[in-house]
Amino acid sequence: MDEQDEVLDSPTGWVATHVRRYVASEGASGHIWYGKPTLLLTTLGRKSGALRRTGLIYGEDGGNYVIVGSNGGSDHHPHWYLNLLAEPRVRVQVAAETFEAVAREAEEGERARLWEAMTVIFPQYKSYQKKTDRKIPVVVLEPQGPAQE
Repeated sequence: MDEQDEVLDSPTGWVATHVRRYVASEGASGHIWYGKPTLLLTTLGRKSGALRRTGLIYGEDGGNYVIVGSNGGSDHHPHWYLNLLAEPRVRVQVAAETFEAVAREAEEGERARLWEAMTVIFPQYKSYQKKTDRKIPVVVLEPQGPAQE
């Protein structure tokens, strides 16, 4: 991912506002959102080829970051999740730090533990899972180094 490329922020108004504030302040405003830690995830659009950025609540696990594809309990996976299935190399910003990462779905042996940890951070995930028949994905972001200029 080239940082010079234009990045399109979430089409959801309040998320786009959150992302812009996060970027402008290098995470000073937005990293903690209503008491929850958030990161910015940039994926490559699987159809458009455009860079797409959104804000997500995260947890940490052994040097990796953990995010959840809840989509508010919708019956459809979020676009960012579908994008990283097609291209797992992503850009992540946590507070002022930006780095490249490889995304992968949590393996069955770790998923239950990570799901439980994420529901402690954001208990609404449990109600989101009850609203849908799909298994909400838990994604692990494995840092690969600083973002490429």
